[in-house]
Amino acid sequence: MSLDPATCYRALRSRDARFDGRFFVAVSSTGIYCRPVCTVKPPRRENCRFYPSAAAAESAGYRPCLRCRPELAPGNASVDATTRVAQTAASLIEDRALDAEGLEAIAARLGITDRHLRRAFGAEFGVSPVEYAQTQRLLLAKRLLTDTALPVTEIAFASGFGSLRRFNALFRQRYRLQPRQLRRHMRAQAAPAADALQFELSFRPPYDWPALAAFLGARAIAGVEAVEEGVYRRTARVELDGKAHLGWIEAALSPKKPALRVAVSASLARVLPPVLSRVKALMDLACNPVEVARALGSLARARPGMRVPGAFDGFEVAVRAILGQQVSVAGARTIAGRFAQALGEPVATPFATLTTVFPDAARVADAPVGRIARLGMPGARARTILALARAVADGELVLLPNADIDATLERLRALPGVGEWTAQYIAMRALAWPDAFPHTDLGVMKALGTKDAKRVLAAAEAWRPWRAYAVMHLWNSLAKDSP
Repeated sequence: MSLDPATCYRALRSRDARFDGRFFVAVSSTGIYCRPVCTVKPPRRENCRFYPSAAAAESAGYRPCLRCRPELAPGNASVDATTRVAQTAASLIEDRALDAEGLEAIAARLGITDRHLRRAFGAEFGVSPVEYAQTQRLLLAKRLLTDTALPVTEIAFASGFGSLRRFNALFRQRYRLQPRQLRRHMRAQAAPAADALQFELSFRPPYDWPALAAFLGARAIAGVEAVEEGVYRRTARVELDGKAHLGWIEAALSPKKPALRVAVSASLARVLPPVLSRVKALMDLACNPVEVARALGSLARARPGMRVPGAFDGFEVAVRAILGQQVSVAGARTIAGRFAQALGEPVATPFATLTTVFPDAARVADAPVGRIARLGMPGARARTILALARAVADGELVLLPNADIDATLERLRALPGVGEWTAQYIAMRALAWPDAFPHTDLGVMKALGTKDAKRVLAAAEAWRPWRAYAVMHLWNSLAKDSP
């Protein structure tokens, strides 16, 4: 968004949740920056400075507010090409790609030069990628100090710092507090249990959690996922520096705040940035429902705040899409459960319904086609899954939110057995492409009252660039017919 000072100040005065995370306000008289929804008394207009990101505010010398906690602000989804490049880079930075690969490698993964990436990133966030990464590490550390009982040393490494000394020095320099001082100041409540790390991830209301939970529950892979009494749980596998970290996550709607309460097993402490990033993508927390509703009009009125379920693991969702070709939701779920049980890894969790981690692409790529076919699918479909696994394992296909949509769709369509429906479904969920539209889907056609794919496309033009959300509303009207 354009940071028009008058608009920003009005949003601040009214604590308008629609602007939460879209800008941050810094107060020159206090040296502190806040979210626009902060509950403190609004500062005088002449003392306010507005920034597009928390990193930009910190780069200008401001400290984060301890009340509204800028690290909890929701992200931003966009269909603008330049913005998506910057948002994709930000997601990769949160996943530690900058530390592991460097900026040139990130730019190459996005198909652009590092110079173009720096320019796009600066336009979106007001700082360089390196400055953004440093702020993200500090804000994560601040969150862990406040919300968990992890020792400070573990927090330093979990946040991406190479040493405790560097962490303490930068924290003190930026926030004018020692980490332990912040923890004492913020710890008014009892410390969370040591076997699980608790977080709140904010969103912009409205948020149709019942619809999202129902969608995920109907497609939950046995042993890998479960939805019970409005709580979503799943196993998780995240690699960092060549080591696989296994564990579990849990998400439920907060009863008092526009946020999800998320629990993460302590075994995932060292990979928290990618874990939280994946949860945000899975739950579509960056959506701006006002923009979507404006585009969809009457279609969205029955279920305001409908979200497009994303992916915790893009490869898992892509496999699930292939398994769902020409079979019912229940049938695909059964086969997916067998697939996970046969090729996945066992994991210990406190939940009887969570026993298995879904296999990664490399593991599937090594499986004989006959073994996959015997799980209950035609040989051609098993070969499609193998081709997908090899492309992902070799790095030829990257299934991440905000990936280059045109290039990725082209690579998907080139795989044997992947048609337009499968490619668009993967784009909806694994790539978080808000304008994805599987126009040949039978449920979409039934909801629109036509079997003519061209008429479906014509009818959907009015819903651009948010056609993926239109699909969710159409499927919701015919829930049993959705894939």
